[in-house]
Formats: sequence, C-alpha cells, structure tokens
Amino acid sequence: MSTVTLKPYDFPAKDVRENFPAPLLYIGWDDHLMFASPYCLPLPPDTPFGALESAVLPGIYGEHPDFGKIDWSAVQWLKSGQPWKPDPARSLADNGLRHKDVIRFRTPGLTGLKGSHS
Repeated sequence: MSTVTLKPYDFPAKDVRENFPAPLLYIGWDDHLMFASPYCLPLPPDTPFGALESAVLPGIYGEHPDFGKIDWSAVQWLKSGQPWKPDPARSLADNGLRHKDVIRFRTPGLTGLKGSHS
C-alpha cells in the first residue's frame, strides 16, 4: 500500500556520516541465519579490507562453528546485492565502500549448523 505525505519533510537527516565516529558498514553472512541481520559497524575508511577477515569478522561471527572452516580464497562477496571482488590490500574507501553501504559474503560449502542455514 502506498502512502502520501500531507506535508513535505523539512528536517535534517540524523543518519549522515558526520553524526558517527566513522562511516557505517553493514556486513552480513549469507546462509547463516543464526545472525538474523547484517551487523552495522563504524569502520574507519582507511581500514584495509583484509582486516575484515583477520580483525573484524572473528569478533562478530567467530563463535559460529562454520567460521573457522571458511576458505577465504573461495568467499564470494556481494556489494548492494551484486557480485563484487574487493582488493584485500586496499582500504575500505579505496574499494569503493561508503557510509551505510551493505556488503555480504557467501561461503561455498558452509550453510550453517548441519546445513540448516542457521
């Protein structure tokens, strides 16, 4: 059902980059619904993309039994729903990631607890 506003919105957005300590990046792990939605993390734009694998993702997904089995060379990345090949040596900004972007990763052969997608 569509809606119509009676008055135009006339106030500044509260979720602009300047209101956060660093740009927000949403990161989700496909086929692992034990994590119901992507995590939203403030990450400095100069963070090397490779640091996600080694320093960021273990802290949020590391408790899942599949995490230790990930073959990072086979991970499939998606940016805004489209296949994407980030350069691990380049920064988040140099990989084209901006405030409130969404990335997801797929881990071929790993589909959650006993293949349950959870």
